[in-house]
This record gives sequence, C-alpha cells and structure tokens, in this order.
Amino acid sequence: MSEARRAPVPARVREGSASTIQHLDDWRREWLAARDDPDGFWLRVTHDLVRWRTPPTEGLRGGFHTISDGPLSWFADGTLNITETCLDQHLATRSESRPSSGRGRAGEGTTLTYRELRRAVGRAASTLKALGVKKGERVIIYMGMVPEAAIAMLACARLGAIHSVVFGGFSAEALRDRVRDCGAELVITQDEGRRGGRSFPLKAVVDEALEGEKSVGRVLVVRRTGAPVPWKDGRDIWWHEAVPGARSDCPAVELAAEDPLFILYTSGSTGRPKGVVHTSGGYLTYAAYTHRTVFDLREDDVYACVADVGWITGHSYIVYGPLANGATTLMFESTPLYPDAGRYWDLVARHRVTIFYTAPTALRALAAHGAAPVQAHDRSSLRVLGTVGEPINPDAWSWYYHVVGEGRCNIVDTWWQTETGGICISPIAPATPTKAGSATRPMPGILPVLMHPDGYLIRGPGRALVPGAPVARPGAHGLRRPPALRADLLHRLPEPVLHRRRLPARRRRRLLDHRARGRRAQRQRPPARDGGVRVGPRERGRRGRGGRGGYPHPIKGQGVYAYIVLQPGEAPSAGLERALNDRVRTIIGAVARVDVFQFVPGLPKTRSGKVMRRILRKVAEGQPEALGDLSTLADPTVVDAIVAGARRT
Repeated sequence: MSEARRAPVPARVREGSASTIQHLDDWRREWLAARDDPDGFWLRVTHDLVRWRTPPTEGLRGGFHTISDGPLSWFADGTLNITETCLDQHLATRSESRPSSGRGRAGEGTTLTYRELRRAVGRAASTLKALGVKKGERVIIYMGMVPEAAIAMLACARLGAIHSVVFGGFSAEALRDRVRDCGAELVITQDEGRRGGRSFPLKAVVDEALEGEKSVGRVLVVRRTGAPVPWKDGRDIWWHEAVPGARSDCPAVELAAEDPLFILYTSGSTGRPKGVVHTSGGYLTYAAYTHRTVFDLREDDVYACVADVGWITGHSYIVYGPLANGATTLMFESTPLYPDAGRYWDLVARHRVTIFYTAPTALRALAAHGAAPVQAHDRSSLRVLGTVGEPINPDAWSWYYHVVGEGRCNIVDTWWQTETGGICISPIAPATPTKAGSATRPMPGILPVLMHPDGYLIRGPGRALVPGAPVARPGAHGLRRPPALRADLLHRLPEPVLHRRRLPARRRRRLLDHRARGRRAQRQRPPARDGGVRVGPRERGRRGRGGRGGYPHPIKGQGVYAYIVLQPGEAPSAGLERALNDRVRTIIGAVARVDVFQFVPGLPKTRSGKVMRRILRKVAEGQPEALGDLSTLADPTVVDAIVAGARRT
C-alpha cells in the first residue's frame, strides 16, 4: 500500500476504543495467535462472547485434510441456544436498551427494547410451537424489512427450527424452488411489502409459489399495509390474531453446537442458487467476533446496517452479530433515494448513528446527486463507515470518505460471502490505515493467498499483473478456519439441506476457492506462461463502469468482450473504443487488448450487488438462450438490453 495514498486512522476513531485491536501491532498479535493456536484462540473468543449451556472444551474437530472421512466441526462438545446469547443474557443489564428499530418513511417506525424483543420472540415461538414446528424442521421467511422478520428468525432459533429467509423481491418461481429444496413445512410472510413509496405483493406471491405444493401446511401472515389478500382457510393464519395472545416465556430448546441454524441460498452468480447451511455455535461466535472487532463496537454505539435480512449481511450484521453483542441495531425498510437522496443521512441525524454499513451500489447512486443532500443533515455522530457486497471503486470510496465522513471517519471495506458467514478481509476501524479500493488485511483465522485462473498460486509481495482469485490456505498445523467456515462449504450435507458438488482436485483440495477477484498492493510479474494473459473485470477505464466475458477466438483461443456502462455525458464511438484500449494497454501492458466493445445501460446485478458474470459470458459466446436462472436479478430489463445489443464475435 503506497504511503502517499494511504489514509491514516482519524484520531477520533481511535479515541475511546476498548478494542483488543487498536494498532497494527495488535492486529498482528491476534492474527498470529489465531494462526498458531486456532483452538485456543477461538475457545477464548467463544467463551467471552457466547452464552453456552455446556461450555465447549474442543475447538476444531477434523479438518479439510480429512474431509473424505467426514465433516469438520467446531465446539462439538458444547450446547447452547443462540437466543439466550442474543436476548436472555442482556435482560439483567440492557432490558430497556433499544436493540432494534424498523423504519420506513421518515418518522415512521417501531422501536423495541431488549425486554420487549425477548417477549415478542417468546410469543412468536410459542405460536410456531402450537402450529407444530419442531427442532430441525424448516421454515421459510418471505418478508420485507419489518421487525417481525427478525422476530420470526429468532423464534425459529428458539425452537431449534431451521429458518431460510428468502428476499422479499424474489419471484414465485424462485420462492417455490427454495420451498422444495429445503423441504419447508411452514411459510411466514406479510400481506404486502413497502419499498420506495410503493407496495409490492408478498402473500399473493406465496400463494402462487405454493400452488400444487403439499409440504407446506401453514402460512403465517403479518399485516403490514392492510390491503386485501387472497386467503386459504385452514392453511393461512393472521400473525396479529395468533401471536399477541401466545405465552411470552417459551423455553429455549438446547442444541448442539453443530445443529443447523439456517439455510441461506446464494445469489446464483455462477449458476443455480445453492443452499448454504450455517450451524449454531461456530456461526454465532464468528458473527459476534467480527461485528465487535471490525466496527470497534462500543457501549453507546447506534449501529445501522441498511442491508436486507434476505441476504447474509442482514443475518450476520443486522440480527445475530449485533444482538449477541448487545448493540442498538437499526432495520431500514425504504430505499436510499426515497423520498429523496438525503434519506440515509436523515436516518443518521435522527438516531445519532455512529456506525453506518451499506453497499457501494447505493453510494454510487447517492453520489450522482451531489453533496447537497448529504450536507443538509447532521452527521457529526458518525465514527465508522462500512461497505459490503461488492468492491468499492476509488471514486465512490473518496466520496464516502470526504463528503459523508468529512475525513473524520474510518472506512471498513469488508470482503466476505454467504459461505463464510462473516467478514474475512477488512480494515479494523481503530487500527488500520485505509486506501481507496483496498480491503487491506485478513481477519484473524483467515490465511489468504491468490490463485491464478489457470490454477497456480501467485506468490511473493507486489501486485499481480493478472488479478487472481483469493483462496484460504492451510495454517501451520493443518487447515484451520474461523468457526463460521465449515465443511458445509464443500456441500457435503445430505439432500435436500444442501446441494452436493465434487471436491476440488487433489492439488487444490486444501484451498477454499472464493470465486472472486483480488490483487496484491504492489506490482509483480507472474510466472511466464504460454497462451497470453487474462483480463479481470476490475481492470476498467475511467470513462465508466464495465464487465467482461470471454468468447472463442480463432487465433488467440479466447477473445475479450467488454461491456461498458458510460458516465453521463459520454457517447459510444469508434474513437472512444480506441481510447479505452489505449487505457487498457497503459494499465495492463501492450499485450492486453479488448476485441469487442458493447455499450450497455447497466450490468446484470443481483440484489446484493454481485455481477452475474455467467450472463456476460453466455452473451459474449453467442448463447443468449442459455442464461439460466435470472430470478435473483435486481433489474431483468438490463439483460434484455444486453442481448438485444450484442455484437457479433
């Protein structure tokens, strides 16, 4: 990381910190401790952060070296119920503190104290129990960002039932696929959702998804807008009629550390969505640890993650991590541009938010409206700004740092994924100097390396000429993982809980491939290889955003097909294509050249901000009929425009 371009930790971010990591020397000590004695390190962490019924004495049992003999496990001799960590343990000291606030339009919302949330979860769990839900059964939650969504998740956890939250914008077909795949027996939904001033059907989508399905016997419906909805007597039940009168003291079911907590389906950016299982003890340990450590959580913090609980970010950093740590955590129901581009900053000012966590996609949309909507609101309470879901480009990072944070906040650019359950690479708020576009250093327990797309490791210091895929590697005593990373990542659970897939080849079986892109900080040349070089999607010009797909080339084997989203004021032209290729050669080298440019209105992104690279690849290859499942796209019309404007290759 270049010293001249590095942003130091602002003094106000470090002042008052009680974190065990306040300087890079502290980070180095913790990281080495987790590497050299992972069992001892994570046992200390889990005993400190998790309320166990039977405290574990074992750390990791098994490992990826012995995966063929059975899955690994964390804290296997421990028992717990995670709601006793997230709720019960706080009643003695935080009973009247505010753990959750769900908000839509300015001034509209619901606030719950820890005592009120504990009672609400107890009533919901008692209701589910009366409806026949038992330990190990699956419950689909298809809702918007209302407090009842988090209450439903915790109620399932109270009973040992396995919840699977489905994003409220998914289609009936996508919902049906998930109901079938996990074998759900009950669905929790609401009449309608509200987003950006508009209502959208939820109950009607559930009815369509369940048409002809026999596994689901009950549908529990929350009234949000009061709109009339289709109703099936004997199956459908109103939340407001069944839950408020139920007992609030539902006992928590004791679970083994390795009992499943939830199934969450990936976005399907490389194919059909796949179910990922996270279990109780290890997942909660890592979610709580990373939430407390990365954001430097303090007793008086007001924490706002504006993601959706339908994604892993909402699970780990709206619900489970913050509640385990006794934080005040906000839920956000609206959009960043409704009723205007100052909506986020109004939220910050109203609630005196100190930690704010959002996606680069939202930041780019807000930056297009300039600084005025930001500066109209008091943001002096902010200390830590976070980003999640996709790489943040330097321009958006700079706008976030200078305009939103006014240079007084540290930015934690977090890199992780559904399978990891928690943050893997990120600055630590009070400790890590930052740089636009860099996620900086790995968390304790993460040992990353870069792998070239052709399968060899990119070693040594310096930036790789060709971006590689970050993978996790073995530690000194065999492969070690933080507790949220388990054997389930290799899809070894029985169907239908998790899809199977083949283990990697022997030379790679000790590496967990994250199928993402990464670079080191300084330049280096990769080993010489025949066949040319590959250009990653992060290598883009300053004229706009872009993506790329490879296609068969009669001479080179594979050509480069670039998709370009122009900035306002730019227009497609042959001259612009030449300028972009000049830029590519300047950044990468004379060997690099884009063969085909297509100017598009946008990129095919999932609702969590991931670009569906397989769509770009299939269009480039001339196979628009083989695009696969598009149910997770944020804007399907973008794909129609890309297919219609495809150029011959």
